Amino acid sequence: MNPSQGQAGTSRPCAYCGKPVPSRMNRCPFCREEVREVHLSVRSGKDGRREVRRGLIYMLLGAVIHYFAGGYSAISLPYPLNPFVTTYLSPAVFLGGLGLCLYGTYLRMRS
Repeated sequence: MNPSQGQAGTSRPCAYCGKPVPSRMNRCPFCREEVREVHLSVRSGKDGRREVRRGLIYMLLGAVIHYFAGGYSAISLPYPLNPFVTTYLSPAVFLGGLGLCLYGTYLRMRS
């Protein structure tokens, strides 16, 4: 049995020299640099904030598309758009964003 195999579970590599440092030590015995421990967070990240934010951005995008493609602005587009955009596309983006917002709210209430 190779002696380095027994130490593999109880050592971690040094960030500066790359040599194995026993997990009980805070300093590398080879380069004398401090080896910090990394603690991972316990949160799962499914609290719904990202979904709510993304849903609001989609709703804003759908409203902006409808505003400019529908001809409600003073700026005229240089090329004509298919009515499919204002009839189906922009409401679909808006309603998709609304659904994502509601899903994020549900996740926030559940966590």
